[in-house]
Amino acid sequence: MANENLSNAKKSKNDEFYTQYDDINTEMNAYIEYNPDVFRNKTILLPCDDPEWSNFTKYFATNFELLGIKKVISTSYAVESKNYKVDYQPSLFEEENEKYDAAKTRIKGKIFVLERDKNNDKKINIDDLEWNYLEGDGDFRSEEVKLLRDEADIIITNPPFSLFREFMNWILEANKNFAIIGNMNALNYREIFPNVKENKIWIGGSGVVAKTYLKPDGTFQKMGNTCWFTNIEHGKRHKPLENLTTMDGNIKHSKHKEIRGKGYIHYDNYNAIDVPYTDAIPTDFDGIMGVPISFLDKYCPEQFEIIWRSHDIEWVDSKCDFFTYPSPERLAKFKKADKTWRVQIPYMVDENDNAIMFYQRIFIKRKKA
Repeated sequence: MANENLSNAKKSKNDEFYTQYDDINTEMNAYIEYNPDVFRNKTILLPCDDPEWSNFTKYFATNFELLGIKKVISTSYAVESKNYKVDYQPSLFEEENEKYDAAKTRIKGKIFVLERDKNNDKKINIDDLEWNYLEGDGDFRSEEVKLLRDEADIIITNPPFSLFREFMNWILEANKNFAIIGNMNALNYREIFPNVKENKIWIGGSGVVAKTYLKPDGTFQKMGNTCWFTNIEHGKRHKPLENLTTMDGNIKHSKHKEIRGKGYIHYDNYNAIDVPYTDAIPTDFDGIMGVPISFLDKYCPEQFEIIWRSHDIEWVDSKCDFFTYPSPERLAKFKKADKTWRVQIPYMVDENDNAIMFYQRIFIKRKKA
């Protein structure tokens, strides 16, 4: 159900979800534990946000002095640029402020900035936030918000699910540090996976878990397989996978029925074995393995090398040196038997000479000690 909710959000573009404070705190702590000065003297941009309600703004404003932050900038979309169907009512914070403009509140985005002790109480915190209307609607693709992006050192937010791919490109083109929330399956995107392979993007310190988000109508919704995408270092990703056993040990004692008593399947089109579960990676196999995308949550770059991903015909035809095409006769047979069959999808041939396809895999190889 949680994964279905995420898919529905993307399809309907009804993807305004507020991240809970504890989830933000847990992830930021992973970075701080690895490097206590990770946010010191940094300008942090929180785009696609809703500063009056956002826990992102609350977190960094509350911890401004503790973390030694230089500046926090938070921007929001104009209400008329959003797609959720709830009655809009400006917050009391806005309505009672001298800057309130009834004409602008629906069509202009807002910007909140924290960088000085505005009220002269000798501390900088959430009470010192200063705000104004943006010139435009707050869309991250606008020149106005791009300038804020270019000013920032770190970008942190939960972008609209329907715009995740575009938002990630927006960050990558600016070469910024970032931590953003998205669906784990986005790791397979053409724009993202090469960066994962080259250790330029990785899963955040809190891993892949189902998270609960607040919706604009006040209800909560659980989303499965969400995670933080980041290029900020944390200790978890350098921790090797432990408690693995040998291939023979897995065949004899694995808790997974697909392996116990049966062994590992060797693909017919790739010179590699299928490892359907991360905890079933054998310690004594040095060849190429196909593992599920969930492996990336446990991936340690010092322990394994990512070679590439399956289902990529361009890579198969140009770079993969462990792929074998079937004969023309078998290729025609497999296509006739299953219209969804594709030569680049890992498959095995059963006792009836039928091609059994596997889910998408990440090809990995153990690094030599």
